[in-house]
Amino acid sequence: MDGFILHSGFDGLKFTIQADIPPELREKLTSAKAHAKETYSDCELKFGSVSLHVTNKGARGFTAHTGDYGAVWLFQDPEDRIPNNPGITVDFRAFGLATGGLEGAERHFRCCMDAFGIKYVETQLRAARADVAVDVLAPWFEPDREALVVPPGTKITEYTGVDETATISSGARVIGLRAGAIANRQLAIYDKRAEVIQTNKMGWLTIWNAALEAASKPPLDLSDRDKSQVWRFELRLGSKQLRNRFEMRSWQDVHNIIGDAFTDALSRIRYTDPTTDTNRARWPTHGLWRLYEDVIGNDLLHNCAGVLPSDVIQANRMAKMRELDAQLLGLFITRAAISEVEASGFEAFMETHIESLGRRIEEHSQPLSERIAKAQRRYRFT
Repeated sequence: MDGFILHSGFDGLKFTIQADIPPELREKLTSAKAHAKETYSDCELKFGSVSLHVTNKGARGFTAHTGDYGAVWLFQDPEDRIPNNPGITVDFRAFGLATGGLEGAERHFRCCMDAFGIKYVETQLRAARADVAVDVLAPWFEPDREALVVPPGTKITEYTGVDETATISSGARVIGLRAGAIANRQLAIYDKRAEVIQTNKMGWLTIWNAALEAASKPPLDLSDRDKSQVWRFELRLGSKQLRNRFEMRSWQDVHNIIGDAFTDALSRIRYTDPTTDTNRARWPTHGLWRLYEDVIGNDLLHNCAGVLPSDVIQANRMAKMRELDAQLLGLFITRAAISEVEASGFEAFMETHIESLGRRIEEHSQPLSERIAKAQRRYRFT
């Protein structure tokens, strides 16, 4: 049976910025946070066209947001910093990403940073998390943890309620699966209809019905589960993937290679149709998973470079090593020629000359460790 795609795109995106807020902004945030504590409600600050709602949260900093179509902003207090924590964290909200995509999120970020008067450069940014989701109308589907084929050691959680993280009983209707860790790579398959009803986020119903209307199909009636069951397939990548493996350090990096990161993740996780074959790797891919892969591949087609940054770094490093080796060999040949060494004695000459160079290292006024460190700073490939 086929499912119908109601929505696809980014559902989460988080950046950290290694920068401090300016004194003027800190003063305003301090006053607004105090007001929020007194009134038990958010305090709104206006920065031109940007409205920042400051909450009473944040023990050693400030927590604020720019609305349902904006982001949650976490500001460290420059005068009471938590060691090793980024000065600013921006967590973009799902509705803004659903309607504006990456481009809309970047515009909002730059507009806010300019309005808040925060000075930064692109290299101070780090991608901390990204989620891509596809909502599928498939009333006949129910997740099966046995159908997940994931890397060895990956933790799989089955849950029977929106806020639950473990199976309550074997007889309960399974409404979700979660595999992996959010700091690294995580897949979630869950009942989005139930979440929308419980949280009353009917904006999703509007998005879904717009897709149905475009396909000349009737709108969803959420009271009729047999005809309105929507499943969300969501792949989440954390800092170990985005920051460490794919080295996303700017908006341009995200635009260029976020598709490669998700393509790599999809190659390691699969939802299948289980068979009696004892080799799970041979189980056929489930129809909804093929649909998910196709949609994600199409959506992120323009966000792929087709190669990992680590591969590029290694290629550059190897090229430089080959270049230096060629120079070293040329210098040794020249040195041997000046010393009137014949070709037959070249290898012996190299060995004895290396011993001579070792003595020169010991005689040099600057320690070898300092000289190597200086060269490493000069030749950085990251």
